[in-house]
Amino acid sequence: MNSGDVEIVRRPGESKLTSSKRIKKIKRRITETENHLDRSLNDLISPLSNSIGEFLIGLNLGSKVAVLQTTGMDEGSGEDKIVVKGLSKIFNAHHPEKILSLLKQGMGKEDILSETGATVGLYDIDFSVKKGELFVLMGLSGSGKSTLERCINRLIEPTSGQILIDGADVLKMTSDELRYFRKIKISMVFQNFALLPNKTVLDNVVFGLEVQGIPKDERYEAGMRVIELVGLKGYESMKPAELSGGMKQRVGLARALATDTDIILMDEAFSALDPLIRRDMQDELLEIQGRMHKTIIFVTHDLDEALRLGDRIALMNNGQIVQIGTAEEILTNPADDYVLRFIEGVDRGKVLTCQNIMKKALLTVTVGQGLRTALVLMKDASLSTIPVVDRSNVFQGLLDADDALRGIKEGKTKIMEVANIDIQTVLPDTAVEFLIPILIVTNYPIPVLNEERKLKGLIVPGMVISALNATGGVN
Repeated sequence: MNSGDVEIVRRPGESKLTSSKRIKKIKRRITETENHLDRSLNDLISPLSNSIGEFLIGLNLGSKVAVLQTTGMDEGSGEDKIVVKGLSKIFNAHHPEKILSLLKQGMGKEDILSETGATVGLYDIDFSVKKGELFVLMGLSGSGKSTLERCINRLIEPTSGQILIDGADVLKMTSDELRYFRKIKISMVFQNFALLPNKTVLDNVVFGLEVQGIPKDERYEAGMRVIELVGLKGYESMKPAELSGGMKQRVGLARALATDTDIILMDEAFSALDPLIRRDMQDELLEIQGRMHKTIIFVTHDLDEALRLGDRIALMNNGQIVQIGTAEEILTNPADDYVLRFIEGVDRGKVLTCQNIMKKALLTVTVGQGLRTALVLMKDASLSTIPVVDRSNVFQGLLDADDALRGIKEGKTKIMEVANIDIQTVLPDTAVEFLIPILIVTNYPIPVLNEERKLKGLIVPGMVISALNATGGVN
């Protein structure tokens, strides 16, 4: 009922004037109540509205699918899936080209802000992401990592540069081309889930397919496949309010997977989760990526998460990339003092692997060589232990000089008669932390073998100690 529709019956003996005042007072209270309810309702739904709005922007709801005229959208344009060249973003500037000119002259971000009021979000960014790579953008708050990710699908419009995806420049796409590109090429997983509260898990997961006009049976079939993939089978009929935070994030991930886009952008996707749930989601993502091989750009401010997830990591500071490399490369060879400070306190044993610290075997002997020959080779090379391999370099055991000498005195001639074949070995990707208990109970170099048991290198205790204590050099 509207306040203008109020009808009041005059009380017995009440004057017309008094009755009118009472009516006005009641109308005023009704209006105040309506306004209060509107404000409360707005406060309640505003965060949800913003989240849904952001998600819908990513999907470009309501737009008709246009035929993409841009060339180069097909696969097979090379190993690089995404190539970013000279990308810059200036905020709050009427003439951003003047700000770019100041940056080229060497003026810093803080000086530009104080003198012009403009904010340098990104400046002269160059990097590439390979097809099927999980590429991490990492940095502190304000470093530009989220801005960079959102420029890739133009949720934020860059000021200058190029973003090439399968050879097509995203920045040159028309509105229709961009809508189509977002629907077929790229999807996004947000930190705040952006789930539709009135829809079930299944309907949330297939929402992007529904927007694309995929028939119900077909989209539900696809939805159930990814629901099972992310470990939500049995929850497909539940509403978001019935789910934990980790489960909601799984729904968000499933929704991105359901559209089967080539590229997935993940913006601080796990940062709102409790540590244990976050770890589970990291495991889930790595397992899914191992099966689906999507091209993923993952934004995080958490160094441990970056080191754990990233095939390669781009470390950002003040809107620029200061170093790109694998976790091992960044830990062992930090580019500058900023990177060095960033990686302080990292448990190197969990990140470095055997292939990072092993040394090549300078000398080996084959099973066909004699004991005397092996002993001479070891003496000439000043080695007390030598690996034994076959002609295909497949590891057979370790030969100790004392055992070889003892075998010769006993009249033995073949290496494998005295070689130690009960040897603990490791794979190249074994984390260094797992070497510690092995080295405690062994007195020989640890052979590093590949899956075919071919010898790749050796590890001695001193290497592990040096690797764990190293702080890395600065270029």
